Amino acid sequence: MSPHMKMEGKQAHDPHHHHHQAVAPIVGVRRVWVPGPVIVGAGPSGLAVAACLKDRGIPRLILDRANCIGSLWQQRTYDRLHLHLPKQFCQLPLLPFPRAFPKYPSKQHFITYLESYANHFNLGPALGRAVAEAQYDPRNGLWRVRTSGPKKAGSGTGEGEVEYLCHWLVVATGENAEPFVPQIEGREDFEGPVFHSSEYKRGDEFKGKRVLVVGCGNSGMEVCLDLCNHNAFPSLVVRDSVHVLPQKMLGTSTFGLSTYMMKWLPIKLVDQFLLLMSRLILGNTTALGIARPTMGPFEYKNVLGKTPVLDIGTIAKIKSGDIQKDGYPVKPFPDGWKGENGLYAVGFTKRGLLGTSHDATRIAEDIERDWKTSKAIDQASNI
Repeated sequence: MSPHMKMEGKQAHDPHHHHHQAVAPIVGVRRVWVPGPVIVGAGPSGLAVAACLKDRGIPRLILDRANCIGSLWQQRTYDRLHLHLPKQFCQLPLLPFPRAFPKYPSKQHFITYLESYANHFNLGPALGRAVAEAQYDPRNGLWRVRTSGPKKAGSGTGEGEVEYLCHWLVVATGENAEPFVPQIEGREDFEGPVFHSSEYKRGDEFKGKRVLVVGCGNSGMEVCLDLCNHNAFPSLVVRDSVHVLPQKMLGTSTFGLSTYMMKWLPIKLVDQFLLLMSRLILGNTTALGIARPTMGPFEYKNVLGKTPVLDIGTIAKIKSGDIQKDGYPVKPFPDGWKGENGLYAVGFTKRGLLGTSHDATRIAEDIERDWKTSKAIDQASNI
């Protein structure tokens, strides 16, 4: 039985059922009462929140427009992708990566982890449910979340359209849910293919071709490296200043070392150390056409939310000549996870999976407090 069918079965026994009738019904759309939060998105962020809620005994319903969990990872990432941070910094709450996984898990490793995570907590997301509209009804303090489906023949409504009613709504669609391709003057005159990095799979199809990669974030740098390794001729366009750090320093991960140092030292001192080591290991990146911001890497990340790029071999390719040269919460991290009227957002921290775990835990704790209060009110009203 699907999660939304179970919720519909509970509707008849809901003590607030008649109160919820204050919401005007939409003709031709089935309405379902969800006693816990509705989570939009079955990627790492949505699954993390759901697991934290499950651990606290709070029912929840996950909706996702795709036909699989982690659709961004499964359908829109390149084949050679690996996590750029050690696995202990990327695991979701309550379930670590398997010990047998490498220090830097591959794309397939991470997909396997997500699937085992969902199975371990029996999360059962409702897949193929695209949220068309979410609206807060102040008359009775409920969210109305309407999902769309394929059109019925001869009908104006979609097959399987459902309106879910809930007190809490968690938006977990992620920072990278929609690809952004800027408008570039003269693009219409370019005769070659133009596509977003989410459509890139592997470099062998570009063997012997000249490829222009726009943007030198982690994805752009790794795509360039992959193109080089498949005998393509990539050029990299750097649109802004960026911090490039070696993936490892002093025999350990740069991120892990930095995290440890910031427990004891001020962030500016840690940044100075990182810049000194980066200069010794990578050389002067400005001379390669990659200018550094005036602020240090972690201060820059905290102030502007821009993550340093971890070099996995691209800088060496640039030196050799093989490579030529924000829909976010209003409040910044760590306070952007909570909105008003039971609205939450997870996965928008610009801090990767570590930020997702932080927000997922906070959201579950906050909903648990509200859940217990609501439960106590229900029990008192039945006395």
